[in-house]
Amino acid sequence: MYDFRKFYIDGAWVSPANPRDLEVVSPATERPVGAISLGSAVDVDRAVKAARAAFASFSQISRKERIALLQRIIEVMQKHLPRLGEVISDEMGAPLGLAVQVQAGAGIGHFMAALTALQTFEFEEQLNGTLVRREPIGVCGLITPWNWPINQIACKVAPALAAGCTVVLKPSEIAPLCAHVFAEILEEAGVPKGVFNLVDGDGPTVGEALARHPDVDMISFTGSTRAGVQVAKMAADTVKRVSQELGGKSANIILDDADLTAAIKGGVMPMLINSGQSCNAPSRMLVPAKLYDEAVRIAKSIAERCVVGDPKASGTTMGPVASKAQFDKIQGLIQRGVDEGARLVTGGLGRPDELTRGYFVRPTIFADVTNSMTIAREEIFGPVLVMIPYQDEQEAVRIANDTVYGLAGYVHSGSLERARNVAKQLRAGMIHINGAALDMNAPFGGYKQSGNGREWGREGLREFLETKAVLGHFAEQ
Repeated sequence: MYDFRKFYIDGAWVSPANPRDLEVVSPATERPVGAISLGSAVDVDRAVKAARAAFASFSQISRKERIALLQRIIEVMQKHLPRLGEVISDEMGAPLGLAVQVQAGAGIGHFMAALTALQTFEFEEQLNGTLVRREPIGVCGLITPWNWPINQIACKVAPALAAGCTVVLKPSEIAPLCAHVFAEILEEAGVPKGVFNLVDGDGPTVGEALARHPDVDMISFTGSTRAGVQVAKMAADTVKRVSQELGGKSANIILDDADLTAAIKGGVMPMLINSGQSCNAPSRMLVPAKLYDEAVRIAKSIAERCVVGDPKASGTTMGPVASKAQFDKIQGLIQRGVDEGARLVTGGLGRPDELTRGYFVRPTIFADVTNSMTIAREEIFGPVLVMIPYQDEQEAVRIANDTVYGLAGYVHSGSLERARNVAKQLRAGMIHINGAALDMNAPFGGYKQSGNGREWGREGLREFLETKAVLGHFAEQ
């Protein structure tokens, strides 16, 4: 059992003002694996004061010193990577290999991307007689989710520190344990006291206290669109900057000249990795009507090769979803798909037959889906793929853009020029051509109700900076 019932504030592990314990439950066993304490507005205020006090000096340290700090963090993270991955697997159910190599590994990747951005970023430029400076925005409240916990913590903390900001982190109470290991890593790496602070809690208490706090200059939030709207409303009274990475219902357009088997595999596998719990997952597969039956057959074959089970077992390729609430939501949406007339190709309700405990979901594919169905409109956030036929390229683009979301898009084609042309027409923040992998130096973020602002790399660093114009700075004496 992990005992993480203290908060990290002002460089020390401290007890909550009013302890309120919460068990962290393994989604694989439905049994407790650890405990945290839920904080209050009093704890948030204490952390914000520490961050504000630290900002005065940390914001003034040199680029060279910040580079050295990020390098030390990377070194310590690499040393603790196996432990970090094991904790992630225990608390949110990712298969151990995925948890260590990809989930925890992404944390190091974001620090390396922030380091690269910091080494080359121009914080000052001359514009006629004016000096344009980009300075750290201040104290940043970071609210992160449970699905890729260290990935999303690191992609906020790394650029914030690179910019010279101080932070207060509220990780998800569903998967908070790895955040405590992360805090221990930063402590070992010598992050100055007050620069990084951690307060556990739920959204209505700690999240709201952070969003409303008058001494927090910026909120960076990752989560559902519904919760993001609430955070923005709470932050509005103090006119703080709000950066949001929210939901998605990304379309995967397979054009008629694509390598069909490779394209289908490249669309199904991301829906199974991390149990489909990725905001940028290609959850709507759009296939030419003339190739549709063959595409459905291939997708079914790929999904049925997935091995669902114990995250610690060597042969497991998909673990459980992260919580009972998530399991119940997915089950309800699968039933909704059946009720609305979609054809269940594989998967469906309940756990896989051999599993009697844990929040395991059957890899599920629906065919004969129209874009007006609930399962094509709502973010399911599980291993559920919907397949939609289209008649021509123009209809595919129209269907792809017919959504309130705009996080990612995918295009598969045998012609790079044709794929590029379709990519230009998609209203989304990130387009993957022919299975191109994510690039941690490239901006991550979306259009419409998928959020605002960008994370990762140079654009992620820019989010944590204010712009100052010093007029007359270059005037002749």
